[in-house]
Amino acid sequence: MISRLLLSLSLVFALSNINAQDKSDWINGFPEGCTTITVGKKASFDGSVMTSHTDDSHRTRAWMDVKLAAKHKAGAKFGLYERSAYDSLKMPTYQHKKIGEIDQVSQTYQYLNTAYPCINEKQLAIGESTFGGREELFSKECLIDCQRLQILMLERCTTAREAITMAGKLLKKYGWRDYGECLTIADKKEVWHFEVVGPGKGKVGAIWVAQRVPDDHVAVNANASTIKEIDLENKDYFMGSDNIYSVAKENGWWDGKSTFKWNYAYAPKSRVSFGSRRREWRVLSMMAPSLKLDANDKDYPFSVKPDAKVSLDKMVEIFKDYYEGTPYNFVKNIKQADKDGKEVISPFANPFMPYGMNKLFRVNGGWNELGERTIARWYTMYATIIQCRDWMPDDIGGIVWLAQDNVATSIYIPVYAGSTDLHKSYKVQGRRLGYTRTSAWWAFNRLSTLAAQRWGDMRKDVDAAFVPLQRKYFEEQKSIDEQYIKLSKKKKRTFLTERTKKIGGEVVEKALETADGIWTKYDEKF
Repeated sequence: MISRLLLSLSLVFALSNINAQDKSDWINGFPEGCTTITVGKKASFDGSVMTSHTDDSHRTRAWMDVKLAAKHKAGAKFGLYERSAYDSLKMPTYQHKKIGEIDQVSQTYQYLNTAYPCINEKQLAIGESTFGGREELFSKECLIDCQRLQILMLERCTTAREAITMAGKLLKKYGWRDYGECLTIADKKEVWHFEVVGPGKGKVGAIWVAQRVPDDHVAVNANASTIKEIDLENKDYFMGSDNIYSVAKENGWWDGKSTFKWNYAYAPKSRVSFGSRRREWRVLSMMAPSLKLDANDKDYPFSVKPDAKVSLDKMVEIFKDYYEGTPYNFVKNIKQADKDGKEVISPFANPFMPYGMNKLFRVNGGWNELGERTIARWYTMYATIIQCRDWMPDDIGGIVWLAQDNVATSIYIPVYAGSTDLHKSYKVQGRRLGYTRTSAWWAFNRLSTLAAQRWGDMRKDVDAAFVPLQRKYFEEQKSIDEQYIKLSKKKKRTFLTERTKKIGGEVVEKALETADGIWTKYDEKF
């Protein structure tokens, strides 16, 4: 049994979500990570192409907005910035120092400006996951980082292939000022994984490769490079920089004779982490259980054919997962006796403990001794599941299903490619202000933190509030499509924007109401 003292400590730890150890970990760059899942058009339930992203981070911003299309005068510039940790505000974040600029184009597209910008008005969509790569490849001589590259893609491009080709040209000239990243880039027809690393200390440029997910397959990136053998002659499935082989050979990362594997040449350490490999196994196993993949394997296929068409419900289920029902369940080690004396998992056990709690209980509640972590995380800032639908006009064809904070206790709202604004609560700079009921992120963060205190019971209260509402939003989309088609051109974007804002406000109120109800229902039961 867990003592009342330890339970009190648990509440104090988690309600702050920041203890002394956590702060130290943040400042020293404790691993955070993101998960992205991609779905080809023949693998999805409705023919849409999907990409996705969980922004699992202690530092990225809580606010988001829509950047409208713009015309730029001759000589206009696009600013390039260096990101660095900035911990003097109420919560850790990043500050941006300008380090350069490039020529702006005369016309830019509208895009949804999340911390990692994710879709434009032409249904070009992007997910992201950092894999690190070899540290010696990072170069301060370079200028373009991950978030700036995503903005450039969304402002200037309409297809995944166009975005990758443009990235190759810009990075060759201005250089990749970041560590290894995977961008999962989708359009109305297909989805690609674009993996990129720096050129090496003191150099300008980049080394990159891109592989297309087959139309009837799904793929995942969970903070580890997954592109292996490549065939740059097969241009329908591969693209890459012209220095892939030469740099690997010059540095002794490939002997020039054996089969070349991108991930082992440029990101070998990323294949070691169970924090990545276990997530890869879980995603692919949930998509294709018939494959009976080994949970302790090291190399999984780049992509697999799912056993059934992938629905939005399936994507939500996977992103909410923490290995429940498997030997790797993160809450299994905290048990207590029930009323009949039978040992059961305690309702106080939860998969979302801050790092200090892991050490206090010595359990699988966060990053465990193998470096494992769950797919759902308590420090997720926001998450996206994006559909690109070629049978609908771009404005409504592209849908970002957007959730705030920990997706295990959140709900996805529709933000359309043509939506020109968000509900005001999504635009509040909550991390700078500290807790405020005016912020969408804080509303869901508060609910998530509270629900973790008696997870075995409170999760049911959260599901009761959100599961029916989520089903309603998904099922309503067909009717929304039909209504949109009948509208005049002048009213179409207003219709989409008002729906996005209405539902945004609705779910924030529901999150606040649900958390208030939990406080009342479980008073003195923590």
